[in-house]
Amino acid sequence: MQQRTANMALGKSIKMYLTIFVATTCMYMILYQYHISRQPMPQPEIIKPPLYIITPTYRRPEQLAELTRLGYTLKHVANLLWLVIEDANKTSEMVIETLNRIGVPFEYFLAPMPEEYKSKKAKPRGVSNRNRGLSWLMENATEGVFYFADDDNTYDISIFEQMRYTKKVSMWPVGLVTKYGVSSPIVKNGKIIGFYDGWLGGRKYPVDMAGFAVSVRFLHERPKAKMPFKAGYEEDGFLKSLAPLDNAEIELLANNCTEILTWHTQTKKNSPAEKLNMTKYGDTNLVLIDKALVRP
Repeated sequence: MQQRTANMALGKSIKMYLTIFVATTCMYMILYQYHISRQPMPQPEIIKPPLYIITPTYRRPEQLAELTRLGYTLKHVANLLWLVIEDANKTSEMVIETLNRIGVPFEYFLAPMPEEYKSKKAKPRGVSNRNRGLSWLMENATEGVFYFADDDNTYDISIFEQMRYTKKVSMWPVGLVTKYGVSSPIVKNGKIIGFYDGWLGGRKYPVDMAGFAVSVRFLHERPKAKMPFKAGYEEDGFLKSLAPLDNAEIELLANNCTEILTWHTQTKKNSPAEKLNMTKYGDTNLVLIDKALVRP
């Protein structure tokens, strides 16, 4: 009798513990499902419009340093293709190695300055390079935005995200330009009423090369657009070739042109390096370093 009573008590205890276990498990499952339901649903990845950065370059002591500085800035910008175009007759292994090391997606082209302009006192530097970039865009791109980013400037990466959504042409201020210290559209009540620049020169668009971006689709609608070989009038000539373009259509970036996010810093010019004394240093590491230096 006692044994039977004990067995019954044990059975009740097991049944109670099983009931508690099942109830607790169900409660945890309910709480887990509630927790999952409160989590935000994963959003599909938004693909940003592509940016095409056209950078003219040429052989000089500062070339690799400036490409490196710009390249590591561009590395922080998504969905970007860097069009590096050199004013030269043959490719530079040092430039290609530098671009590969930085790791930004790039295309590398040559676009030497036409001989007829090399003897001029005021040389239209970078024009053949930029026009080569425009030709590539006409042949290979249909969407996105392009920007002429010289390698001797400094850029806040936020300007790249702002320009990415340009529908036609966008503009913004550029610092460290001329005696005024800035080149910028003059904006009043959200509209361009003129341009502020230390040298107007009779230009319709007295702006700096670093102060505007253009929609690729808009470029396709103006297939004859190009930059003129006229020193000091490159920006003005190119923007005029995008006609018809009304000032009211120009989008104002950098907080309605109240912030400076690009600067025409310009690296200090350096003299070509002296010839390496191979008798003294021919069996040292200087021989390899010497390959990256520019000679007279």
